[in-house]
Amino acid sequence: MGVDVFHGKVILSNSGKVKVQLPPDEARVRAIAEVVQALINGVREGKDVDLNALKMQSASKYILSRAPKLVEIIAAVPEEYRSILLPQLRAKPIRTASGIAVVAVMSKPHRCPHIATTGNICIYCPGGPDSDFEYSTQSYTGYEPTSMRAIRARYNPYVQARGRVDQLRKLGHSVDKVEFILMGGTFMSLPSEYRDYFVRNLHDALSGHSSSNVKEAIAYSEESHTKCIGLTIETRPDYCLTPHLKDMLSYGCTRLEMGVQSIYEDVARDTNRGHTVESVKECFCLAKDAGFKVVCHMMPDLPNVGWERDLECFREFFENPEFRTDGLKLYPTLVIRGTGLYELWKRGLYRNYHPDKLVDLVARILALLPPWCLGPDDSRQPELRGRCSVVRELHVYGTAIAVHARDQGKFQHQGYGTLLMEEAEGIARFEHRSTKLAVISGVGTRHYYRKLGYHLEGHYMVKTLETAPSRRKRRT
Repeated sequence: MGVDVFHGKVILSNSGKVKVQLPPDEARVRAIAEVVQALINGVREGKDVDLNALKMQSASKYILSRAPKLVEIIAAVPEEYRSILLPQLRAKPIRTASGIAVVAVMSKPHRCPHIATTGNICIYCPGGPDSDFEYSTQSYTGYEPTSMRAIRARYNPYVQARGRVDQLRKLGHSVDKVEFILMGGTFMSLPSEYRDYFVRNLHDALSGHSSSNVKEAIAYSEESHTKCIGLTIETRPDYCLTPHLKDMLSYGCTRLEMGVQSIYEDVARDTNRGHTVESVKECFCLAKDAGFKVVCHMMPDLPNVGWERDLECFREFFENPEFRTDGLKLYPTLVIRGTGLYELWKRGLYRNYHPDKLVDLVARILALLPPWCLGPDDSRQPELRGRCSVVRELHVYGTAIAVHARDQGKFQHQGYGTLLMEEAEGIARFEHRSTKLAVISGVGTRHYYRKLGYHLEGHYMVKTLETAPSRRKRRT
């Protein structure tokens, strides 16, 4: 009868359980191997296995200082079992539940651009070079997960992007389709040379190529195995004018996240926002005309507003077509050390809502959400002149599937995107009477649209439509 030979000793604990003492590296390898084998046995026998219990048992048996990490277990799964086990082992499946791996990155810390005109930052804003939170970007404390990854990477865009993509891959996620979210203050206020450097390195992190300019980086990114299907940039209304929009289109940007916080002129003034409500309306119009998807950041519970006026603010936001956006993020006001709001709070000049009252307010705001449909926009982009309709987003939701792969149990790559585009072309032809349909797309999805008969015109994928013979009734 054969026996395993190892350098260690077997210990019988007081509870009667066997423990094996080995050199640390060997002990960890054996523990991971046992966990993986137990998972495989569970698949063979059709049984559910408690992964956390397995990890703790193996750590106890081999007297480990910590339980095996998920990435270590995933790396040890044999190739023939990966397709079965990885969906069960995938950490935080919500990360790619929308079909896309979202990768957040941060630009270097820089002062808020409106300090030059208002003399200070917004009263509730933490972070930035002059704040109590050292080495953090404007609007962030430095303790957010994205902030900590950026600080570890010394705000290098390539290291941030590459590191996060590799991390998601090791955790079992498909990273064939990536959307970047560019955070860290007002990116468009930074010098154009730095902006070009930052965006170029994001695309290079996916393609592996070392580019000399943004245009070259995008060309290689289009051919990359890991596709950049979208780029979101955080900005402000006063840095979302025509010149800024043109630059963002050249970066491959498809969505804007706009810091607005309040649609009341007096609140914008009292909180030192540095822009007017009229500028908010103007930038929303310009961004939608250019085909961007627009997400608005709003902040209830600001000073001198009150519960009823807060609710009325959101009612106006949803009902007034000058404000309506594609997405909304709610950021209830926080009092953070080192801010102007903190000083007001210490002096008793500001009191935030009780948590129950705030929850009630948010619930009532969500109840106001209307199922509106945006109509066609007049556009000043040269590529969109004439009778042209614009598709601002095509998204088939579902667990992320690798490019060119198929899974009958998943919604992605089953032809739904093609059907949606055919419907959009029909609406553009027969209802809008358009002769052209333009799509604002991420650089990594341009090949997909080329297969559907689109070509690159400026920064848009465009298809010429046949003139409709007569109006048709919309499908129901």
